[in-house]
Amino acid sequence: MGTKRRAGLAAAVAAAPVGLAYRFALAYRARAGYPRRFPPAVEPPVRGLPFEAITVRSGDLGLPGWFIPARGGAPGPGVALVHGWESARDRTLPNIEFLHAAGFHCLTFDVRGHGANPAEVLPISGGEFGLDAGAAFETLIARPEVTDGAILGHSMGGIGSILAAAADPRVAALVATSSPADPYRLTRQTFRLAHLPIPDPIAYPLAWLTTRVYLRPRDHRVEDISATRAIARYRGPVLLVHGDLDQVVPVGHVRRLETAVRAARAIDPGAAPVETVVISGGHHSWLYEFEEYRRTVATFLARTLGGPLDPLAAGDAAAAVRAVRLPDVETSFHAVAAGGGSGVRTLVQAALPGGTRRDSALDGPLDETDSAD
Repeated sequence: MGTKRRAGLAAAVAAAPVGLAYRFALAYRARAGYPRRFPPAVEPPVRGLPFEAITVRSGDLGLPGWFIPARGGAPGPGVALVHGWESARDRTLPNIEFLHAAGFHCLTFDVRGHGANPAEVLPISGGEFGLDAGAAFETLIARPEVTDGAILGHSMGGIGSILAAAADPRVAALVATSSPADPYRLTRQTFRLAHLPIPDPIAYPLAWLTTRVYLRPRDHRVEDISATRAIARYRGPVLLVHGDLDQVVPVGHVRRLETAVRAARAIDPGAAPVETVVISGGHHSWLYEFEEYRRTVATFLARTLGGPLDPLAAGDAAAAVRAVRLPDVETSFHAVAAGGGSGVRTLVQAALPGGTRRDSALDGPLDETDSAD
C-alpha cells in the first residue's frame, strides 16, 4: 500500500468518530429540540380562580396566557410564572392557587412551541424560554393592577426566569425551581436519562459538541443562555428551590447556581439576599405539594415585594392551600421517553439514514408520568 493511500486511510479512520459524533449531535437536536405540545386541559375557574385571557407579545409572536387577579383586582405586586419543557400554562395553576391565596396577582402563559402555540421551525432552548419569560414579565408589570413584579419558573422555565431577570433590572424578585445550571450539563444529563452507554471520557466532549450543534440554528452561544452566568448578573432577591430526589435535574445544579450567585454578591455588598431551599423528599416536579415549598415561596415574595400581606401571614395563607397536581396530564421529556429506555438503539439510530431528521411524532400521547411541569 502506498504512503499516500495509507495516510488517506488513517485520516478516514481518525475522522470517522468525529463524523459519527456530529451525526449524533444532529440526531439529538432533531429528537430533543422540538417539544410535544399539549394545549391547556384545565382553566382557572376549575381551581376556583378568576381569570382574563391575555396575549403576551414576544417579538413577532402572540403567546396565549391568563391573568389571574387577586384581592378583587386591588393594586399590588404580581408574579409571572414560566412553565417547563413539554408543559403549558394550566400546569402552573397549583402554584397560582397558593400565590393567589397569599394576595399576589399572577400571569401565566404558553412558551413558544408549547401548549396552544404552533410548533416551531427551529429547535427551542433556554434562550427562547428567556425571551418569552421577559415578554411575560413586561406584560405583567404593564397591568394597572400590578405595582411591582417577580418571576417564578420551573425547570426550563427556571432557566428562562433567570435569563429574564438578569436582562431586566425591574424584576423585583426571582424564584427558580428545579432549574438546570447550564446547557452543557443539561445535555450531559439527558444522555444519562436516556441510558446512553457512553463512558465519561467520551460523553463529556460529546455533550460539548452536541450542545453547540443544538444551539446553532438560532445562533445562540452557550455562555449567553447559561443560567449560572446569568444569575451572577442579577442583583435582586433570589430564591432557589430544588428537590433532593430530583433525578431529572440533580440537586448539584442548584448548588452550582448558588455558588455562582453568592460569589458574585460577595464583591457587591449592595446586592439583595440569596436563599436556597432543598426540599427533603422532593422530586423534579410537583414541589408545590410540599407545605414547606408553599410557605417558603410566599414568605419570600411577600418580604421582597413588600406585601400585600405580612410575610408571616402570606406564608400561613399559602401553606393552608391544598395545591395538588392536575390529573391525567403529566408527561415526560419526549427525547428520553421516545427511546423506550434503549440507549443502544438511540446511538444506532443516529447512524442510520434519516436519523438526523426531525422527529415527526411530536404530538402523540405519552404513557410515562415523570413530568417537567
